[in-house]
Amino acid sequence: MPDEPIRVLAGDCTVTYTDGDGRREERGHVATVVKPDNTVFVHDADGYQPVEWLTRADAVSCSRAEPETVLAQDGDRHLRVTVHAAHGFERFPASPAGAPVGPCPDCDGTLVRADGAIACLDCESRYGLPADAAVREESCDCGLPLVAVERGDAFEVCVDRTCEPLDEAVKARFDREWNCPECGGDLRILRRTGLIAGCADYPDCTASFAVPRGVADGTCDCGLPAFQVDDGRRCLDPTCGEAS
Repeated sequence: MPDEPIRVLAGDCTVTYTDGDGRREERGHVATVVKPDNTVFVHDADGYQPVEWLTRADAVSCSRAEPETVLAQDGDRHLRVTVHAAHGFERFPASPAGAPVGPCPDCDGTLVRADGAIACLDCESRYGLPADAAVREESCDCGLPLVAVERGDAFEVCVDRTCEPLDEAVKARFDREWNCPECGGDLRILRRTGLIAGCADYPDCTASFAVPRGVADGTCDCGLPAFQVDDGRRCLDPTCGEAS
């Protein structure tokens, strides 16, 4: 999943930084790195700290016309790198870096977990992940990784939701399994703003509860199911304190 390229300018440069507090100017043989998110770092030979930088600037321009320059602006902060003698000005492929989780079945590139998704380093394949998903070593029949997710029970599904939807697995296990506390009707497993257990008599009854990240663990004193979650035991209804 290549992003916009990283641009790198190296050379004998004058680096000028100005903001509301004043102006600084340095000169040296430095490397300027412009990231796809408009973050700009200027590094010299000393240590890991940049000489100057702007994080996610509002605007960045790189010019190859003499003198070669990098200009970055973020509000009243301005960073200018002017080249006196260039050693190189190149563009390089860039992508998020993450833990490798296997080969991509679409192009034989490498799949990595990064930024809340599994993405291929070489093609456009990208699959969003639930925040609590654990990537398994086993693969789906389609070649993509399986992920383990807890939504009332422990499920292992394909990372591609069009192949093996998590919603359908939860629905098959818990649809109409619980009763509505307000009208006694069935609670259906539905996708609205998230995965919910909502009353089947909607809109006459509007009772609905987000299905928590955890495993069903008996019944709360109020009659709704209880769940074992990371910080203890809780009711399906987050406003009910009886299950803790």
